[in-house]
Amino acid sequence: MSRTTRILLTGATGYVGGRLLEALERRDDLEIRCLARRPQNLRSRVSDRIEVVAGDLTKPESLPPALAGIDVAFYLAHALGSRDGFAAEEQRAAANFARAAQEAGVKKIVYLGGLGRGESLSPHLASRQEVGRLLRESGVPTIEFRASIIIGSGSLSFEMIRALVRKLPVMITPRWVGSMAQPIGIEDVIDYLVESIDFELHESRIFEIGGPDRASYKQIMQEFGRQRGLHRWMIPVPVLTPRLSSLWLGLVTPVYARVGRKLVDSLQNDTVVEDDSALREFSVRPRGLRSAIERALLHEDHDLATTRWSDALSMRDTIPTWGGVTFGSRIVDSRHRTARCSRESAFAVIRGIGGERGWYYGNLLWRIRGFLDLLVGGVGLRRGRRDPDNLVVGDALDFWRVESIEPNQLLRLQAEMKLPGRAWLQFEVEQLEPGKSRITQTAIFDPIGLAGLAYWYVLYPMHTLIFAGMLRRIAHIAEGRRPRQSR
Repeated sequence: MSRTTRILLTGATGYVGGRLLEALERRDDLEIRCLARRPQNLRSRVSDRIEVVAGDLTKPESLPPALAGIDVAFYLAHALGSRDGFAAEEQRAAANFARAAQEAGVKKIVYLGGLGRGESLSPHLASRQEVGRLLRESGVPTIEFRASIIIGSGSLSFEMIRALVRKLPVMITPRWVGSMAQPIGIEDVIDYLVESIDFELHESRIFEIGGPDRASYKQIMQEFGRQRGLHRWMIPVPVLTPRLSSLWLGLVTPVYARVGRKLVDSLQNDTVVEDDSALREFSVRPRGLRSAIERALLHEDHDLATTRWSDALSMRDTIPTWGGVTFGSRIVDSRHRTARCSRESAFAVIRGIGGERGWYYGNLLWRIRGFLDLLVGGVGLRRGRRDPDNLVVGDALDFWRVESIEPNQLLRLQAEMKLPGRAWLQFEVEQLEPGKSRITQTAIFDPIGLAGLAYWYVLYPMHTLIFAGMLRRIAHIAEGRRPRQSR
């Protein structure tokens, strides 16, 4: 197209959406607008060229301003991380978007869904395909791409495979490891999405996309192991139920139980390309499985993965209102410590907290807390962090998420573990004089009812021990001392 094309991107904080946004920014003929429930989480990640607007797919009144004047709308939202009722939520959001796009005169919708055929599709795959149907029947010409497992450092399925192969020399494998898939590299998915902008479309179409190789999940794991020089024994156990399988994934991979159950359900379906029209009508020639894994490992080895499956905010990942129940008074536990260092040195230590570096004190206790969180369906500590040294608003940080960050001044984390209330952990740094800073650490808990109060007061002695030790260690490290190792 010679003229400027106006793009709306939903799901820009997600794995595919984040990669797509980078590719779109490389084109000078596009005006790009992103829809985000929490615009502040995205604005710090994008250039000034990108317009970020507030909107919620579950609130139809918020969509018309975002879709006004748009030529091509990318629909990359999902509710995989939601609790029960995710299918109804996905379909309600898609119907809202489809209606608003038609009323706004959008010329094209592009959607990325999932491969799979037959009447026995998992609830997740069935919902993804129902979303595609709602978009195709909106009256706006729609391209629905259907893909199998996406191979790329940071993708949900690839992170699961990587963790399983790296951590388990012997695997007790359920039946789904024999399911056939047609993997496709993330770069090839992005190429299809970008090319769809200029694709001539007069009526809605479905395109099945995949690499040239069909492989079982067992073969995919074996290929990963081969490239990493790891030999793994796999012992099939056909009686491993989806629930047990999802809990098993939660213990050894970054996939926590709620997402793991939906993922495992989907893995039981074969997801292969049966219609090759995408190869005939698009110029993309996807790389094979071996090459796709090589590319993913190259990104992993050089820390070039710019987005991770865990960065994606699901539709229901909003600050909970708990059904409108009034919260009791927040409980605040604050302490401070003076350190003989600059404000920048102190904040650098704070900014590096979590992930592989740990929490500076009582790491064994943190791991136990993460394990208990997994058992009740929480996120645990498996998500780690996107970058070992830098944080931005919206980043996942073990079972926290970065809510606010002000360079060399403030870091505030919101808890995403299972709790009878809401919790925050905040660090502030103040320069007292040259070479001397005060570090303030504040834990905030907003309890719900007696359960919330009991939780806080029962664990208060343990929290005091951990938080005080953490603050002491932060100060020691910032002052350049070599701290004692914490188990």
